[in-house]
Amino acid sequence: MKSKFSALMALFLPIFAIAEDKLDSGDTAWMMISTALVLLMTPAGLALFYGGMTRSKNVLNTYAMVMGAFVLAMVVWIIAGYSIAFGAHENATLQNVFGGFNHILLDGIKWGDLSGSYPTYVFIAFQGTFAAITVAIASGSVIGRMKFSTWMVVVALWGLLVYAPIAHMVWGGDGAYLFDEGALDFAGGTVVHMNGGLAGLVLAILVGKRSGYPKQAMKPYSILLTALGASLLWFGWYGFNAGSAFGANAVAGVALLTTTVATAAAGLAWMLIEWVIYKKPTLLGIASGIIAGLVAITPAAGFVSIGGAFIIGIGGSVIGFFGVVTLKKMFKYDDSLDAFGIHFLAGLWGALMTGVLALNDKDLLWDGPMKESADRMGQFIVQLESVGIVALWTLVGTIIVYFIAASLTGGGRVSEETEEIGLDETLHGEKVVND
Repeated sequence: MKSKFSALMALFLPIFAIAEDKLDSGDTAWMMISTALVLLMTPAGLALFYGGMTRSKNVLNTYAMVMGAFVLAMVVWIIAGYSIAFGAHENATLQNVFGGFNHILLDGIKWGDLSGSYPTYVFIAFQGTFAAITVAIASGSVIGRMKFSTWMVVVALWGLLVYAPIAHMVWGGDGAYLFDEGALDFAGGTVVHMNGGLAGLVLAILVGKRSGYPKQAMKPYSILLTALGASLLWFGWYGFNAGSAFGANAVAGVALLTTTVATAAAGLAWMLIEWVIYKKPTLLGIASGIIAGLVAITPAAGFVSIGGAFIIGIGGSVIGFFGVVTLKKMFKYDDSLDAFGIHFLAGLWGALMTGVLALNDKDLLWDGPMKESADRMGQFIVQLESVGIVALWTLVGTIIVYFIAASLTGGGRVSEETEEIGLDETLHGEKVVND
């Protein structure tokens, strides 16, 4: 019966004629699930996390900026982003930075092509969710004052000019600059979190502070929604980190546990810091610590021991707290929902600590460039180079993208009247609660 069914499928549905000796059904199933988990992180987890922290008159705009970024970024990824990130350029020099245009609209990629032991189509979708959440992270810095039209143009251009080249340099394989240098980024500490967090800060500075900031109290709409968003992000992050093992394997198990340990430790650390300083542990603080821990462990999830996960998680929480509470006041920038304070700084910490704490036993975790403990300082230098190049590319690229977007939309900032009334009603014609 089985052979007859296979013969029928081969006759009437040629798409089933995949090389079954190479395709692993377990890996394929895990990567499809991981893709769905990462997808959940943006239009549900991140949108709720951000939406709960913003003012009631801008809740729907906040959600729209995250969800709008996700859907547009995914389309841009399919059109050209994937090709730039993972394509091949004929010019070896340009291949250091750009993947080329050989896969525009996925040209040249067939349904039966494999990425290792699972379909390339699944890999494309998985990586697309990373591209989408990265730019969505940046929205948290400009909530309450950027035009929605400007934001959408930023999303489209930024995905092609900033995200895709960075993804290529770090993850693009042989010929890609930082990949060849041996930079370690297991699931996106530099590519996603440093990138999105710094882009948010740059946009926040360029668009200007919210009216009344910091003198006027700007109370969050619902901390409960923020906590729910943090929980959904933690849930989806298992696809983010464990999925980056690219299979249902032992490294995925390591990444799952290190993610759990680092996140729990970070949430506890933030709570204790607040308890000591302010004498009150807050739900918002616990949720913020959770996100800081998730961000910090992301570049290291498949490379470090459980002890390393504790160090990275707690350190990420401490540096995130410093960024949110101290650094922002010190430099007086208006990072509305602390995308820079948490994502960039915790991502930076995690990326650097990956060089310090990564294990080099290939039988346990990975067969990377660091063969002996004496090479650890060399790996740290590579990590420094990696974060520096990513930061510089993001800084310059985001400035260019913003000015192009602002010129196309007649300025990037909403009017004073629009900001005062609220962006939900003025830009979208909706209210979070109807009378």
